[in-house]
Amino acid sequence: MRAVRRPECEMRAVLPATMEAVEGFFADFRLRNRSLTTRAHAFGAELLLREALNNALVHGCRQDPSRRIRCVLRLGDGRLTIAVEDDGVGFDWRAAAGRPTDDGKTSGRGMEILRTYSTRVRFNSRGNAVTIWKRFRREEPMYE
Repeated sequence: MRAVRRPECEMRAVLPATMEAVEGFFADFRLRNRSLTTRAHAFGAELLLREALNNALVHGCRQDPSRRIRCVLRLGDGRLTIAVEDDGVGFDWRAAAGRPTDDGKTSGRGMEILRTYSTRVRFNSRGNAVTIWKRFRREEPMYE
């Protein structure tokens, strides 16, 4: 029987839908993440978390401080799991997943970011919750 290892970093929060709250959570993760991963891994982990939190804030909760964003994050043993849920109505992630990225726009790149930087992504049927998994490969280069 194989022993299950506990994550080196686990964070849980219920945040008001404000930029200050999201940035505070992100800053706390950044401090912990930098001590647990390589620079190359840290970039991908931070990008995935920022994308999930900003989408919940801007699109899900429409920056309404009376709404909440719930986040659970686990990092350790070469794996990252991010689960984010918001109080919003959700979105049609199936349609968004098939839509090509428009290079001329400053938004609309979220699905491409998730596809590029994660190992696996799952949305709930309503589209107001996402779970993102990232497995870090040992051979990923570290760029200085």
